[in-house]
Amino acid sequence: MSIEFRNVTKRYGTDASAPLAVKGISFEVPTGTLTTILGPSGCGKTTTLRMIAGLESPTSGQILMGGRDVTTLGPGERNVSMMFQSYALFPHMNVIENVAYGLRMSGQKKAEAHARAKDALKGVGLVGFDERLPSELSGGQQQRVALARALVLEPAVLLFDEPLSNLDARLRREMREEIRAIQQRLKLTVAYVTHDQSEALAVSDQIIVMDHGVIAQRGAPEALYGRPQSEFVAGFMGEAMVYPAMALQDGQVSLGPLTLTPRYAVPPGMVKVAVRPEAWQIGAAVGLPATLRKASYLGSFYEYGFDTSLGPVFVVSSDLARPLAPGAETTLALGQHGVSVVPQAA
Repeated sequence: MSIEFRNVTKRYGTDASAPLAVKGISFEVPTGTLTTILGPSGCGKTTTLRMIAGLESPTSGQILMGGRDVTTLGPGERNVSMMFQSYALFPHMNVIENVAYGLRMSGQKKAEAHARAKDALKGVGLVGFDERLPSELSGGQQQRVALARALVLEPAVLLFDEPLSNLDARLRREMREEIRAIQQRLKLTVAYVTHDQSEALAVSDQIIVMDHGVIAQRGAPEALYGRPQSEFVAGFMGEAMVYPAMALQDGQVSLGPLTLTPRYAVPPGMVKVAVRPEAWQIGAAVGLPATLRKASYLGSFYEYGFDTSLGPVFVVSSDLARPLAPGAETTLALGQHGVSVVPQAA
């Protein structure tokens, strides 16, 4: 079932002068795809998710699901399941009772509800945990129980609100792969809120980047990372340092002593160049003179901080055989990947 927002706004409270949390946004989540709503705290992403769920009502605009106007319908009329950051498991109920709870509330007999709950638990890799209490489970296991409880209702739309933020790095990677695999296997329509860019890149068909209640950019992960349309998106979609530059009449862009060829036409004038740390090439024959200020070893790569005429430059290098020591003099050039020309902010 598809989701569509048409010029939706949301203001909290009745005072017409109160600021809008969401400011006239429009987007679509196609049936059977996963869309991530990404942005910093306070950008409106959770409010947007709660409006999809029916937990909040828009101040204006329309919300459609499967082509049907659901703007004024409550959560129970939308065939939507939502998985919260806190998991919201009942501590006094065991695993099978937690998963079967929604089915029991909808009037299903205990034996049938428990049989379906067992199938849902098997689907998330939790066999043999039926009698355990939530307090006897690890964070990752609790996460899987919450996922099974959402899936057992066979929703047309599944919503996630920061679902992995309570897990350690390894479990986060495992669970995001699990969620993506289940979404693709069951062909679920999923809207997924996070502030974690790597999570969004890993699981999404579409990413919507929000900033102060508006959509800054939306599109495929590759498009947002490789061709950001603003300084904000460039900085938010993975680490990037942004430098002032000049677009020339011949189509080239001048960045200090470096000359770039943009991948698409840029009008002459002042622009910004967003450079990701992996884009820099160390030790080029011709490049930007640089002095190494600090170096950090992170196992599979080095992080370097250079001083240059452009200002500080942050570089990630996978060359473990030839590490640099602070004080080293070198040159920096730019590769094709990880360099984006964005408009000068108004």
